[in-house]
Order: sequence, then structure tokens, then C-alpha cells
Amino acid sequence: MTIRTTLAPFHLAIPVGDLERARAFYCDLIGCPTGRTASRWIDLDFFGHQVTLHLADAADAGAATNPVDGDAVPSRHFGVILDRDDWQSLADRLQAAGCEFLISPRVRFAGEIGEQATMFLYDPSGNALEFKSFTDPTQLFAH
Repeated sequence: MTIRTTLAPFHLAIPVGDLERARAFYCDLIGCPTGRTASRWIDLDFFGHQVTLHLADAADAGAATNPVDGDAVPSRHFGVILDRDDWQSLADRLQAAGCEFLISPRVRFAGEIGEQATMFLYDPSGNALEFKSFTDPTQLFAH
């Protein structure tokens, strides 16, 4: 498989229990601009990717986790890889807002291939998000 040097935007749709709380979290706190909206969904510009928040009567809050570098990482999650300055700025903003982290901001795999800063939190509907930043971005797929 060839590693792409240019990335195509992905699309991901996630269930939310309260559309206005989700909009406030993703737009006001995280900083995502909105795209098209309707009464039961909102398109977001999630760091250049399209994430759609769909109002759902009951979100599947799967509790399965896997151990990763000493943390219980939710097996169902999504996120984005940021440069270190943007990652740190977001971590600072989330901490200042009093967000409760599932896994607090930290460096994982220190001194190893794939060293990365990471943090996990839930959105208001229980969707797990990970924000990470590689110390060496060329190691994104290294093993």
C-alpha cells in the first residue's frame, strides 16, 4: 500500500442526543465551523473533514475498551491529528473550560517510534474523541 502525500477529506456521521448541546461543544468549544444544517442534523468542518451530527433517539455508547500504553482506550472513537502548537492550544482551551477528560493530555510512547501527544474526551452525547499530535509526523504509519 502506498502512503498518500495528500489527504482526501473523510466523512463521518455520529449520533447525538441533543443537537444544540452538540453544536455548542463542537462549534463553540472545539471551534468547528458549520456547513449545511437541518432540523435533525448539522454538517461540521472538523479540521477540514466533514463530520455530521445526527439527532438520534438513543446513541450507542459502546463501552468496549482496549489497553494502549497503560490507558483504557475506547475502541469506538474518532479524532484528528494536529500539529503540536494547535494540539497544545486545544488542550489548553479544553482544560480552561473545565472539560472532563477520559484520558488527560499526555505524551504516549515517549522515546519510541510513533511518540505522540494525545487526549480523549466524550462529547455531550457520549461519542469518544481523540486529538493527537505526532512528535515526528512522518511516523504516522511507522511500526
